[in-house]
Amino acid sequence: MQKILKVVLPLILGGGILYWMYRNTDFESMKHLFLDEMNWWWMILSFPFGILAQMFRGWRWKQTLEPIGEKPRTSTAINSIFISYAASLVIPRIGEFTRCAVLKKHDGISFTKSLGTVVTERAVDTLIMGLMTAVILLSQMPVFASFFMKTGTKIDTIFTMFTTTGWIVTIICGVAAIIGLWIFRKHLVFYDKVKTSVDGILEGVMSLKKVKNVPLFIFYSFGIWVSYFLHYYLTFFCFDFTSELGLDAALVTFIVGTVAVIVPTPNGAGPWHFAVKTMLVLYGVPEANALGFVLVVHTVQTMLVVALGLYALAHLSLAKRNNLIK
Repeated sequence: MQKILKVVLPLILGGGILYWMYRNTDFESMKHLFLDEMNWWWMILSFPFGILAQMFRGWRWKQTLEPIGEKPRTSTAINSIFISYAASLVIPRIGEFTRCAVLKKHDGISFTKSLGTVVTERAVDTLIMGLMTAVILLSQMPVFASFFMKTGTKIDTIFTMFTTTGWIVTIICGVAAIIGLWIFRKHLVFYDKVKTSVDGILEGVMSLKKVKNVPLFIFYSFGIWVSYFLHYYLTFFCFDFTSELGLDAALVTFIVGTVAVIVPTPNGAGPWHFAVKTMLVLYGVPEANALGFVLVVHTVQTMLVVALGLYALAHLSLAKRNNLIK
């Protein structure tokens, strides 16, 4: 029952938010936006950065494993990342375990040690995201002030713009985010109960102190997030109504969307749509267009994640078969 709930509840939460957002949507206009108004060249141009972000993560992971005596093949490390993101589309957060299992199966890497390095990586990512969020929000305060001045909107009236349903969805997202963080904390506690040991995890966590090339580790860490941003930002140029928003709006909506995916739904479906759409509307994008943007961008980028996961599975299977033949 617990396993079933871990799959069903995130789907219900994400599906419920998406239904509420698109319940009155004219999908014929969405189809027209997708087929006729969208500039696919910009979307295709964004794909390499989405792929590069995951590759950076694979390269960085291999770097953190080497100081503890584990040396996976580069291709296996990268493919494990591809598979982990695809797996998380089914069960949120399962990718953290999946990529460790892939390394264990194909390269004989210790599950406990690799899991410890994942904890370290997440700590580094959280720090970078915190810094990015603080810098961007502080730097964009004048932009928000200018927006409120030009539109005649006051800070104390923003909350009155929310409908009762909007408040309910916001509260649900907040509660779900807190539950998600609590579950993640519990996972850190019971890793040793799921075929892991505390010693192995601690050794993996401490691997960061022994990383040989620290500048390269920093480059990979920031490269991940720069690539994620470019993967998102270039989609702005796919549509006339977002192409003129500029870098400021892209940065703010990117940060808001990244925070929203803390809510445990498959690939952030629902919370990400809600958060990014709301910010785009604040930047002056008509609500119908904002809804179309988040639906198209999230769907296409999710399809890319699926494609990478399938590629990785095929690549690893072929490599294993060739090794057996040899």
